[in-house]
Amino acid sequence: MAANFIFEVYTPRRVFFSDSVEAIVITLIDGEAAVYANHEHFTAPVTPCLFKIKDKNGAWKTAFTSEGLLEVTSHKTILLSDTAEWPSEIDYERAKEAKERAEEAMKSAMLKFETEAAAASLKRANMRLKVRDESLK
Repeated sequence: MAANFIFEVYTPRRVFFSDSVEAIVITLIDGEAAVYANHEHFTAPVTPCLFKIKDKNGAWKTAFTSEGLLEVTSHKTILLSDTAEWPSEIDYERAKEAKERAEEAMKSAMLKFETEAAAASLKRANMRLKVRDESLK
């Protein structure tokens, strides 16, 4: 039996997740990372992604997170995120509309910050759609 550790996910609106887990897989700004019990300590920014949680029973759960910060310590791992959603919480039509708005904003953006904001919105919308689609498989 694998060792477990405490994993907590906080958003400004709620405690999204708090339980003992076997592993998590999440995308940091410099690539994907897997965290297990007794992992080396680090703190890193998280990019919008589909992240996975292997619960204490060995079952994988998938969720969406937007930008955030992951802190790994000896006794627990914490994700502070702007948004975290289970696939069932994602409004597919709303995510599709957000994707279309972001694509239009990318086309009409004239300044660098406008392009970057539109690209970030597009990435979040695409990841929401991906998480929702993955859950239906």
